Amino acid sequence: MPPGKRAAAVVGVALSDCGRLDTVTPYALHAQAARRALADSGLDRSLVDGFASAGLGALAPVDVAEYLGLRPTWVDSTSVGGSTWEVMAAHAVDAIAAGHARAVLLVYGSTARADIKAGRRTSSLSFGARGPAQFEVPYGHSLVAKYAMAARRHMHQYGTTLEQLADIAVQTRANAVHNPHAMYRAPITVDDVLDGPVIADPFTKLHCCVRSDGGCAVLLAAADCAADAAKPPVWVLGTGTAVSHTTMSEWEDFTTSPAAASGRLAFARAGITPQEIDIAQLYDAFTYMTLVTLEDLGFCPKGEGGAFAAQGRLTVGGDLPVNTDGGGLSACHPGMRGLFLLVEAVRQLRGEAEEGRQVRKAGGQPPRLAVASGTGGWFCSSGTLILGRD
Repeated sequence: MPPGKRAAAVVGVALSDCGRLDTVTPYALHAQAARRALADSGLDRSLVDGFASAGLGALAPVDVAEYLGLRPTWVDSTSVGGSTWEVMAAHAVDAIAAGHARAVLLVYGSTARADIKAGRRTSSLSFGARGPAQFEVPYGHSLVAKYAMAARRHMHQYGTTLEQLADIAVQTRANAVHNPHAMYRAPITVDDVLDGPVIADPFTKLHCCVRSDGGCAVLLAAADCAADAAKPPVWVLGTGTAVSHTTMSEWEDFTTSPAAASGRLAFARAGITPQEIDIAQLYDAFTYMTLVTLEDLGFCPKGEGGAFAAQGRLTVGGDLPVNTDGGGLSACHPGMRGLFLLVEAVRQLRGEAEEGRQVRKAGGQPPRLAVASGTGGWFCSSGTLILGRD
């Protein structure tokens, strides 16, 4: 596909109820988000011939499609962690461009917080002890510890400071202040972050994402369908996917994520540069993820992410607003947050965010170009999309 070719557009986005949801099922959240996204698009559900979902049911996405009353002829159940939804979106765009589908619905829903509270599952993630994982599992090397170790390497190699990482949490919370749907909205300071309980050195509690319930949905459609949508289309201009490792011993450089590869591909296929981007929605299960993804997408040189993100640059009124809904650090994180990045990017490009967190460019116009980049596992996978409005 030529750079920037407009083969597919996002025509509908929605969140389900999010936050603390103790009496609903993840299937109900899928259905709620799907209905809302279809309503947002103004298109009839009969147009939906493609469906993508992961993480729920014995035959995902077949179980969820049945629950929603859909019989798609194109499906995707790719599961690569938090970047799943960007990777699925890339697959959907290719399918639409090839004529294999006209409208593809991506849906996610999780009651991770409620399940743990009710004792329906343990609080720690288990990825099994077979295959390559058998060499790390006996040492109790948890997911957060893997991210923490990578952060420590960046600090050692480039002089990144705890204060710089903490400032990312502070700015992300500043964006959440104006989001009525965010779980945590009270402003925080660098000292608040530094003084919190240690989770995995160097991360304290506020360096880490919240645990929430919730879901969302995104509807992608071909150009002819997009023309009939209720709102102006947001075009997918370029996509990129990449994988790196599962075992830490096979990760060549703890300071470089697979976003370096997925971002390079997405920008090249979109025919634009990072410097043209108005807003960025980046997976932020931990503050270090934001920092290293900014570097790997080309917003600043390697090792300079801490300095680049300083002085409010990532806030709604900053030079490069990042995670304008409050991100996984403050707004919501039900387990795999990648699809939420696309919802927020589209709402910002449409100018639909609440007052106080809607990014405005010259003349009060909403942003024109956005990047959404999801990360899976412990920097194991990455999917990056470049989105633009007319």
